[in-house]
Amino acid sequence: MKTRSTATQRHGTWNNSVAGAMLFALALLGGCQSTVDSHERESVFIANSSSHDVTVIDGNSFQVIKSIHVGQKPTHIAVNPARNEVYVVNSESSNISVIDVEKAQVVYTIGVHGKPFSMSVSADGMRGYVANTASANVSILDLPQRKVITTVPVGAAPYKSVVSPDGRTVVTSLSREEAVSIMDASKMQVRRKIALPGCTNPTDVVILPDSSKAFLTCSGTNLVAAVQLRKPEWKVEDDALLTLMTVGRKPQHLTLKPDGGEIFVADLDSDAFSEINTSTNEVGGTYAIGKHPVRGVMASDNQTLFVANIDGGHVAIYDVSINRLLASVPVGEGPDAMALSSNQSFLYVANTRSGDVAIVRTRPRSLFTFLRAGGNPVSIAIKNWMAK
Repeated sequence: MKTRSTATQRHGTWNNSVAGAMLFALALLGGCQSTVDSHERESVFIANSSSHDVTVIDGNSFQVIKSIHVGQKPTHIAVNPARNEVYVVNSESSNISVIDVEKAQVVYTIGVHGKPFSMSVSADGMRGYVANTASANVSILDLPQRKVITTVPVGAAPYKSVVSPDGRTVVTSLSREEAVSIMDASKMQVRRKIALPGCTNPTDVVILPDSSKAFLTCSGTNLVAAVQLRKPEWKVEDDALLTLMTVGRKPQHLTLKPDGGEIFVADLDSDAFSEINTSTNEVGGTYAIGKHPVRGVMASDNQTLFVANIDGGHVAIYDVSINRLLASVPVGEGPDAMALSSNQSFLYVANTRSGDVAIVRTRPRSLFTFLRAGGNPVSIAIKNWMAK
């Protein structure tokens, strides 16, 4: 999935096609245009892992405005919800690039430990948690001060560290152990390491909105783990494995509904997604969706699911409330990371093999345009901010 192929010939006609598409959109999509204040801006950031840069798209005009050089092999972009900053995780240079959203430039670089892969930001924008896969630890960052507070040993090859919505707990998947690390965020230390028997290569992590449970993919098998998180005020005294659920083969990514009621699992080798009820910890069903699904995004309506099929070259749009495929939109070569615009009218899709970004209309469900990115785009983040 990491192989980058040559971009298609459409790149040569981008300028004309983008301008024409924009005019067409303004004429036809009046109902889809953002109704926010004219001073509000939306910036889209795409991490390009093989060209070591970040593409910046103006979400209001649908134009590429800049390419920002960052560290070596960026793998993930995280957004600060309280500050006009985004953070780029650079795996090979083992550091974090801090990008000022208004200036669209790197303003600081924070060194961390070996081969960081992902980063999670607390809801108050104060702390960042970086999983360092080659050094078996998690770096905790003071984001306003732009520095490392401490580094916490967690276990072999931490893949993804996620801070809970209440900010109290950090859950880290350990990709070379059948285990998960649970950290107390205030004490900045691991409070428990939970064995996940049979859960080979745990990778993706989601935490419910009430911070009561975490779910992890066991991407080397066909399992998803459900883990109870300590909530003293609820008289839940300890973190514990609740169950291991059977889904499709090689589960890659977990998409949580905004209301927290269900999770949708992209089952790579089953060409399907599985539905998990988060209250009962049961699999409700598995549904065909396309060739090698790798990523999902759920709309705020709690029913429209977008799934990127990396070997199918398209995004499937599925209504989970009626179990029906609504559309399959061709988007390019190797679609992977996705993000919805703030008004939910457009879906940005990073095509990791063709080095471009497809923009899809969500209503009507169709391709809007392509924009050039860099080499092997792997992560997308969207930040809304007010122009001064």
